[in-house]
Amino acid sequence: MSLIDELTWRGMIQDIMPGTAEQLSREMTSGYIGFDPTADSLHIGSLVPILLLVHLQRAGHRPVALVGGATGMVGDPSGKSEERNLLDEDTLRHNLNGIRAQLEKYLDFDPALPNAAVMVNNYDWFREIHFLDFIRDTGKHITVNYMMAKDSVRKRLEGSSGMSFTEFSYQLVQGYDFYWLYQHKQCKLQMGGSDQWGNITTGAELIRRKAGGEAFAFTCPLLTKSDGGKFGKTEKGNIWLDPGKTSPYQFYQFWLNAADEDAEKWIRIFTFLSQTEIGELLMRHKKNPAERIIQKTLARELTTFIHGQAAYVSALETTDKLFHPEVSADTMSEKDLHAMEGIVKSSFSRNRLQAGVDVVSFLSETGILPSKGEARKMVQQGGVSINRQKIEAVQFLVDDRLLLHDKYILVQKGKKNYYLVAAD
Repeated sequence: MSLIDELTWRGMIQDIMPGTAEQLSREMTSGYIGFDPTADSLHIGSLVPILLLVHLQRAGHRPVALVGGATGMVGDPSGKSEERNLLDEDTLRHNLNGIRAQLEKYLDFDPALPNAAVMVNNYDWFREIHFLDFIRDTGKHITVNYMMAKDSVRKRLEGSSGMSFTEFSYQLVQGYDFYWLYQHKQCKLQMGGSDQWGNITTGAELIRRKAGGEAFAFTCPLLTKSDGGKFGKTEKGNIWLDPGKTSPYQFYQFWLNAADEDAEKWIRIFTFLSQTEIGELLMRHKKNPAERIIQKTLARELTTFIHGQAAYVSALETTDKLFHPEVSADTMSEKDLHAMEGIVKSSFSRNRLQAGVDVVSFLSETGILPSKGEARKMVQQGGVSINRQKIEAVQFLVDDRLLLHDKYILVQKGKKNYYLVAAD
């Protein structure tokens, strides 16, 4: 199966220039993707670009990872409603080092390979270019009409905030990246998200007009979630690839908690499992959705790919400890309690606990249930557990003998709602 066929069945291609598939079948081709250096770690929004480069290298082509040290000082308007804050050189340098270290985990940079991965920083060539030289030698090849016709520009111009010249120039700057890589790295292919199509085609046009060459490109769809939420975002923020920012356990939990509709789509995009293997998983899932076989496989494959086998095993053990009903709450450390994904934290008077309070009042006063009536009904229906023990009587007394580590009470409401109540 060709690379384009492989990416197509996985749902990873949206736009493609004519001749791209033929170019990839004709010769080893260098292809690049740009990474935004606004943080010192990539997040899961960068996973599709990373995987595109991995697929490219596995198919025998040369992946080029461009980290935008120069474009990071300008700001890409694509998909944004407001101009972002620009970065200084020291911050950019720090971020570039962090991103470089991450990419080296997923791509093979061994110089002995004929298709060894290459990493470049566009600041290395832009810092030598003077403004007047750039607008004379490059700007003259692309008309303003051509630039304004791009969706990313038109939408901003029609909006209330407008667009600065800095942002307007971004597509020409990114287009020059493609031209420079074509000239100096024999790079004939650019890939990216569908929101980058306008910038990418500007680069291909610049190669045609300025170098008389032919360039190719394809984009992948922008990911969305079935519930309308933004992909890669949780209540706590981004899901980072850096384990210091997002622990392997939290990373694992993100994929494990995916909705069925999302998991069925993501299993194709984010894993290297074959079409046959994924087809079998989907059949098993339809027979028994409660088993969550797709989510478990997705979480396993991605956690192993990003963080390694040991981190996956640790995340699995932590998950079993925190959510298996047979695990005693007494065995959980304070770190375990706070690490529970989605746990809601509240407090309750230690003095009240010393005297003891009925469970109905406790549940309503901590806000776990909105009223005593709702709390009473939930207890009677068997929907409340305290410290992993089901509460069956509305007369149950909550007191300080229940405190874990002399500080916490763990409450579960229903199947998935956890609350950590701290005595204060």
